[in-house]
Amino acid sequence: MVSDKYRVLVVVAVAQLLAMSLWFSATAAAPELAADWGLTDTETAWLTIAVQLGFVVGALLSSVFTLSDIVLPRYLFASSAVAGAIFTAIIAGFVSTGPPAIALRFLTGVALAGVYPPGMKILAGWFEGGRGFAIGVLVGALTVGSALPHLLRAAGGVGQPTVVLFGAAGLATVGGILILFVEPGPHQAPAAPFDPSALGRILRDPPTMLANGGYFGHMWELYAVWTWIPVYLTASLAASDPGASAELASLVAFGTIAIGGVGAVVAGYGADRVGRTSVTSVSMVVSGLACLGAGFVFGQSLLILVPFVLVWGVAIVADSAQFSAAVSEVAEESYVGTALTLQTAIGFLLTTISIQLVPMLVDLVGWRWAFAPLAVGPALGIASMLRLRHSDAASRLAGGRG
Repeated sequence: MVSDKYRVLVVVAVAQLLAMSLWFSATAAAPELAADWGLTDTETAWLTIAVQLGFVVGALLSSVFTLSDIVLPRYLFASSAVAGAIFTAIIAGFVSTGPPAIALRFLTGVALAGVYPPGMKILAGWFEGGRGFAIGVLVGALTVGSALPHLLRAAGGVGQPTVVLFGAAGLATVGGILILFVEPGPHQAPAAPFDPSALGRILRDPPTMLANGGYFGHMWELYAVWTWIPVYLTASLAASDPGASAELASLVAFGTIAIGGVGAVVAGYGADRVGRTSVTSVSMVVSGLACLGAGFVFGQSLLILVPFVLVWGVAIVADSAQFSAAVSEVAEESYVGTALTLQTAIGFLLTTISIQLVPMLVDLVGWRWAFAPLAVGPALGIASMLRLRHSDAASRLAGGRG
């Protein structure tokens, strides 16, 4: 059984990594798409925002109809990954203007709502002990997958947006096929009946909503940084070296996002041993300070800039899995899938605001200080997790470690 659950963990993580390459595929190719299609800055930003909104709509629909609990997770994951791949391939092969691309990106987001939460539910069914580590591995895979389009661009996609888009579509299709080889785990709750009142019970449950509060603060920062860090790096590199290449900026952006996979795994291992509230709070302290520190390293040499963004990249996503693990431990067992889907839906809705906020701040204060207001999110997230730490529900977290 031990070997089985770790085999499942590897397969689910690889499938997640490949499928999530869809998320930032158009974002990575945005400089070329904007030039080729004559997109405005607002339209270019919507190539990412549309995915976030689509994910929110898909996740809310899934929550309302409790799809994650009435459909076998592997089938929901597989069909969603392939659907997202098709939408992305259509952009690469047939689209040449902004509006249809934005619409297809929205549909891609809807599809991805059927990938991430079911992946978490699959692992929750296999891991009762060590759940924080398992979901940490999954979030690590998500993180590396989200970074993959930047690697595709650095390796040959500069000036060739179809390389990035078709590449991500192909990877996601493979991920969708892989997940079909995963069986339900021994701890997976049986398929639950459709129950519209389940959503209301989740929203009225204080421990679940405190864990969600930490997640919401974390999400306020995460996707805004992931979306705009390539542009921040391009501007910073240009300030220190006007001859810096686009490939270098894409490579550093890939490293900044992808290294978060290490942080998610290490934090998952640590949270199972010292507690989820402690690990998430420390992580948000570091990432919140990095939002403020980004202004001080802007325009500095690579010897200063690169280590800073790599530390930020580790901390910014290290806590992500632990909010989900916490919800899986305190929420109503029969509707854990719905609780996780609702958590991600509201969290991603917040990202649509913070993603749009950053370029507005750039107009006011430039790239040097544009990330500073994002520190509000981690601050509020820490407050929420500390309240959870001192509640009775803390005994259900990480085997009683809080």
